Amino acid sequence: MTESRIAVVTGAYRGLGLETCRQLAELGYRVVLTARREAKGRAAAEGLAGQGLDVRFHLLDVTDARSIQALTDDLWKDFGRIDCLVNNAGIFPDPEPGSDRSSIFRADLDTIRRGLEANALGALHLCQVLIPLMGGTGRVVNVSSGMGQLSEMNGCCPGYRLSKTALNAVTRILADELQDTDVKVNSVCPGWARTDMGGPNAILPVEEGARGIVWAATLPDDGPSGGFFRHGEPIAW
Repeated sequence: MTESRIAVVTGAYRGLGLETCRQLAELGYRVVLTARREAKGRAAAEGLAGQGLDVRFHLLDVTDARSIQALTDDLWKDFGRIDCLVNNAGIFPDPEPGSDRSSIFRADLDTIRRGLEANALGALHLCQVLIPLMGGTGRVVNVSSGMGQLSEMNGCCPGYRLSKTALNAVTRILADELQDTDVKVNSVCPGWARTDMGGPNAILPVEEGARGIVWAATLPDDGPSGGFFRHGEPIAW
């Protein structure tokens, strides 16, 4: 057991995940940076640790049950609890937007399944095993996207869209079942940030995109749960 707050961030060797680790560590969290690419994940964690931040690496493939169990076992052994889970790991499984193959009429169902496994079911599995380590108080952030909003749903990219809509449903279900606890679960759209997935033409620096994630990860006791937010402001489902 430790006095410092423990945060787990998935898919964190680059982009929004890495910046989220940085910002949480700067706030005094002990951060477990996870990634399925071991060399890159370890290098990212060592880079932050070299700046004096309390960040360590753990290998994690969110689509592999054995990998999730190994993380859970090590967290219990090393800390006895966690205080925050940021489900950031995800993929964009679809063909390039605007291409003929990005239409739902031509979508490969295996592509959609890959999106659901990586973006929704992996996060759900992590919530199932890691929320009990919070001891009734903690924060869960599911990093979603405006592309998963039903209120503004358009065509194209069904693998990504369906997975993020499903992730939002996970948020709502968990928040309802946890309403008698002090665990808060929210979805966050970071906005269109300049990451490898967002591309160089995105309008937000990665620091700004991560700030909304960190806001939800550090909510006060009277903060919201079961909501969908962008930059700390609620948005429609």
